[in-house]
Amino acid sequence: MPRHSARTLRTAAATACATAAVMAVLTGCTSGETAEAAATEEDATIIAPAGPGEDARKLTPEQVRAEAADRLEEPNDADVDYIVMMIVHHEQALEMTDLAAEHAHSDPVERLSTRIATAQAPEIEVMRAWLEAYEEEAGPAGHGHDGRHGDHGDHGQSGSPGSGATAGDDHSDMPGMASPEQMAALGDARGATFDQLFLELMIVHHEGAVTMSADVIAEGVDITVNELATEIAAQQAAEVGRMEQMSDDI
Repeated sequence: MPRHSARTLRTAAATACATAAVMAVLTGCTSGETAEAAATEEDATIIAPAGPGEDARKLTPEQVRAEAADRLEEPNDADVDYIVMMIVHHEQALEMTDLAAEHAHSDPVERLSTRIATAQAPEIEVMRAWLEAYEEEAGPAGHGHDGRHGDHGDHGQSGSPGSGATAGDDHSDMPGMASPEQMAALGDARGATFDQLFLELMIVHHEGAVTMSADVIAEGVDITVNELATEIAAQQAAEVGRMEQMSDDI
C-alpha cells in the first residue's frame, strides 16, 4: 500500500475512534475520578486513547515532542489553533482553582479544584511541548501561524503554569471563558457564594473545552492533538456532571 494511503487510513481510523469516544461522553457516559497527576514537566502525562484492541498510552512532553517530529500528517490550522487556545483556556481554569484554594467554603469544592489543577497543569506542559515542536519544525515562516500565536504570549512560565492569561485578559471569543468581570467577581466572593459562583463558571468553562475538543476531533488531522482532545473532552464532560450535582447540593 502506498505510504500516503496507509497514512490516510491510519489517521481516519484514529479520528473515527476519538470521535466515537467524545460522542459517548456527550450522550451521557461518565468516567471515574481522574487520578491526580504531578504538576511538573518531569511527571506530566496524558492518557492517549487507542484503537480497538490496543492499550491506551501515557504520553509525556518528551514523547509528544518525539511524535511531533515523526507525525503522519502535518498539523492543520484546526490543530494548531486548538493547542494555542486550549493553553490559555487551561490557564484560566488554574487561576480559578488558585482562588478556590484560598476561598473555597466546602471541602468538596476544594477537592474538586485540586483535581482540576492536578489534571490541567500537566496538560498545559504537554500542549506547550507539542507547540514548541511544531514551531521548531515550521521555522520562522510558521512560528506566528498567521500572527495568531502571538496573541497568547510566549508560552513561557512566569510565576504560574500559564503564559500570561490573567483575570484581566479578555478571551471571551473562546467557548466557556469567563470574562474579566466574572473573574473579578469570583475573586471577591466568599463563603457559599464563592462555591456557587466557582461551580457555575467552571461548568461553563468545562463545557467550552468539550466543544472545542469535539471541533478539533472533527476538523484536525494530527493524531497527538486528537488523542489529547479526546481525553480532555471525556474528563471534563464527566466533571460537569459532578459539578452540577454539587451545585444542587449547596
